Amino acid sequence: MNQRQIHQISVLRLSNSSVDHRSKLRSYKTLTLPKSTSTSIMTTSSTDINNSSPPPQPFNMSTRLLLRRPLRLTPQFRPYHSPTDPPNEHYTRQESAILTSALRHVPSEGFSSAALRSGLREQGYTDAASALFPAGVFELVRFHLRRERGELYSRVTFPESAGALSEKEVGARVRSLLLARLRGNVDAGVVHRWSEALGWMSLAGSVPGSLKELGLLADEILFLAGDVTVDGGWYTKRAGLSTVYAAAEVFQSQDQSTDFRDTEQFLDRRLEETRTLGGAASNFGEWASFQGISAVNLARSWGMRI
Repeated sequence: MNQRQIHQISVLRLSNSSVDHRSKLRSYKTLTLPKSTSTSIMTTSSTDINNSSPPPQPFNMSTRLLLRRPLRLTPQFRPYHSPTDPPNEHYTRQESAILTSALRHVPSEGFSSAALRSGLREQGYTDAASALFPAGVFELVRFHLRRERGELYSRVTFPESAGALSEKEVGARVRSLLLARLRGNVDAGVVHRWSEALGWMSLAGSVPGSLKELGLLADEILFLAGDVTVDGGWYTKRAGLSTVYAAAEVFQSQDQSTDFRDTEQFLDRRLEETRTLGGAASNFGEWASFQGISAVNLARSWGMRI
């Protein structure tokens, strides 16, 4: 076999091998793996091929929902609230609009289901949407309490002080804040309807929520007044202030004097009584007795028979 024949045979073999290689590539391209195999290939890393650990599991439903929740980029703070009282986020925008509309109907329709239905219709809802407020009319009362408490900061402003305030200065500020809160009932046009609100607040199912709102009001007033008490007086002041305000509201709802001057005088008398008795409560036993008396007086102010 000469050199020319050897060369032709080599070229022929090389050509055949190239054809076989291209056919194998085509067969690889058309090769379809089972679904389970392809899934395991995609979810298994090269370092885990020789290991027997199971593939990572997908996110569960709770994780998916968490990832879908939008981020709240708006800072949630209220610069004037007490550190122990978080910002008021009790209502959605729709609920707030409904209750605000309903409050505008209270002067004519009272704290009633009719006022709540009027607020719903004014915002384009049917009467069936009253299910948004399981507490019923009491939710309308509570909304008014929360809104007026939140507006105290803008109603009364005090000059900045360089140091701690004296008891007399704190007392004067407390009086101003109490009068401002009572004035809120007048400005909202609900003062002559407040006996109805007290009736809803005195119901057994509403008493816990009513007492909570009253305590938050006392805490807010003392905070805005600059009170920094950290001893047992912290409790006596709040208990006494809650009782004074509740009694003043009851008196105001029946006051027929010009510009509610009798209510202002009544408030001054009760503040003086509370200051005298509260200042004498120097130990725990006296404080507990004072708190008990305040609770009884508060319940009687709301019409409870005790």
